[in-house]
Amino acid sequence: MARKRTLGYVENEWTCPNCSTRNKGSVKTCENCGAPQPENVQFDLGADQKLVTDAEKVKAAQSGADIHCGYCGARNPANAETCSQCGADLKEGQAREAGRVMQAPPPSGQPKTITCKNCGTENPGSASVCSNCGSPLPRLAQSQMQQQAVATPPLTRSGLTPAAPITGKKKNTVRNFLIAGGVLACLAVICVDALALLVPASTLQGTVTGVHWQTDVPVQEIVPVRHSDEQGGAPSDAYNVSCHTEESCTQKTVDQGNGYSEVVQECNDTQYCSYTLDEWKTIQTYTLEGDNLRPVYDNPSLASDQQIGDVTEKLAVTFSTEDGAKTYSPGTISEFQQFDIGSTWTLTLNVLGSVISAE
Repeated sequence: MARKRTLGYVENEWTCPNCSTRNKGSVKTCENCGAPQPENVQFDLGADQKLVTDAEKVKAAQSGADIHCGYCGARNPANAETCSQCGADLKEGQAREAGRVMQAPPPSGQPKTITCKNCGTENPGSASVCSNCGSPLPRLAQSQMQQQAVATPPLTRSGLTPAAPITGKKKNTVRNFLIAGGVLACLAVICVDALALLVPASTLQGTVTGVHWQTDVPVQEIVPVRHSDEQGGAPSDAYNVSCHTEESCTQKTVDQGNGYSEVVQECNDTQYCSYTLDEWKTIQTYTLEGDNLRPVYDNPSLASDQQIGDVTEKLAVTFSTEDGAKTYSPGTISEFQQFDIGSTWTLTLNVLGSVISAE
């Protein structure tokens, strides 16, 4: 079961739909134009995500979701019984949404400065109105912040987690993420190529000039196999078992519906075990080959602690065509046995010219 603990609270912000001014989450009416925060305007994480330390703000953050008056729409604290603006009974009011996991700004954070479009003055990135002319400074879209990140080094986010070099498991996580991304990209290319190989592209007449088969019979024995750092407990029949537990933690910021977000850390313990299992492993494979339509399989003598593994066969048919020799691999022995020497077939080729079927 996950262990959850509260690291603290941060103040959100909201953007006034009337004048585009960014306001602190605890502010219920726009500081620029005086318009109340509508019920449908959500909170965002602000540029400054320092944990609040003021006792009154912490108490407000813990009080529950605010209520919008059902008559005038004014935003009121969760413990209010009557609207602070019109005096109406808040039993008819609507509690704000709470519990939404807040999306953090891009890795670059809010830019150091925002240029006022009205007067050209540069203001701190956390400012909501211009220090020179008082014009609202709108919240930058994520695409704009990412563009600024190209020319601006990452900012250290104070209050929550100090900036530090990526080492140890974090470094491995980044490396594993990059490896996983590369593997997924390769798999996508492989899937596209595999699909192209299966799509019919042309047909061709071919005459069977030869057949060939190879059969493989593996002999297996039980041998000790070591498994290292497997997630979860060891199987009941394992021996030489050694286990350890690793703690993994994630952090998220959850909207409280009152202008603040709770910073929560959830931790889980994962068990990893190393152990030995006795497993069947192939120790020798007996192979036979032939150039006819009757594949046969070796029948090796087995000791008391041995068994036959999965028997396999490789089947090939060679055709003479106007484009030269073509080879086809039937999927079953019954199909393979239909290709009599001298018989003529219609071959279906893929985009690379390989035979994918014969009729």
